[in-house]
Amino acid sequence: MASAKATMGQEKQDHFVLKSGHAMPAVGLGTWRAGSDTAHSVQTAITEAGYRHVDTAAEYGVEKEVGKGLRAAMEAGIDRKDLFVTSKLWCTNLVPERVRPALESTLKDLQLDYIDLYHIHWPFRLKDGAHKPPEAGEVLEFDMEGVWKEMENLVKDGLVKDIGVCNYTVTKLDRLLRSAKIPPAVCQMEMHPGWKNDKMFEACKKRGIHVTAYSPLGSSEKNLAHDPVVEKVANKLNKTPGQVLIRWALQRGTSVIPKSSKDERIKENIQVFGWEIPEEDLKVLCSIKDEKRVLTGEELFVNKTHGPYKSASEVWDHEN
Repeated sequence: MASAKATMGQEKQDHFVLKSGHAMPAVGLGTWRAGSDTAHSVQTAITEAGYRHVDTAAEYGVEKEVGKGLRAAMEAGIDRKDLFVTSKLWCTNLVPERVRPALESTLKDLQLDYIDLYHIHWPFRLKDGAHKPPEAGEVLEFDMEGVWKEMENLVKDGLVKDIGVCNYTVTKLDRLLRSAKIPPAVCQMEMHPGWKNDKMFEACKKRGIHVTAYSPLGSSEKNLAHDPVVEKVANKLNKTPGQVLIRWALQRGTSVIPKSSKDERIKENIQVFGWEIPEEDLKVLCSIKDEKRVLTGEELFVNKTHGPYKSASEVWDHEN
């Protein structure tokens, strides 16, 4: 099981040690919907705020900008070996012969020789040019075992240090583990006090898979930073609501990838070490009612008429 580990000399930045033995920084910069200032945000996060983890994906459309930010940070004196870069394989490339070319494209855009963690972004294969939501015939059969074997080959060839999955269910995770020679090091999933995702979280813990929480502040419909329970805890601790939500994720045992394009917020979001949320306040935060996910998968995969997934519940294997 991954364990928290403080690393000296790196802005007191805590890490989790993965099954592979590699250290993963506990807080990373998320880049989903990051926009035109992505390069600046990445450079600022690394050189001014002390981040050492940047999370991106081909589907976000910002990998070139992330690459510019990484390059600027390295030119400013940050060693590549001290950075942890995560990216993801998109659904249209979920066939064995496309895995390596997709990764090579990501490496080119990021201006890197290797990345630290490469995820399967979603466990569903989409036809090139698929609509959102998909039309009939645009969700294709996914050869999970064949794709994972190619992911494993990326590790063997030194192009990727660790491989993982995003947005999996227990059912899909167990299917993958039956054939995997290199098990997923990390599972990335939506997780916050308004969507604790307990079933999948516990499944990963039992299987020794580290969890990264995305969307730690909740959904746009119910931004937890404005939740009165969160605000009360934040006021008590003299912290921002965002810091409390990120710290909640860390104390739960997950790494976390908050996203912001504002310099001040980027810097605030990593000021979550050297203090803790007291146990009684943790319990209060955990009592916030689960409402709904930010990403249900409905927009990407559900076709209520033609299927094969006619509801968000089917996307999530009826597990929650």
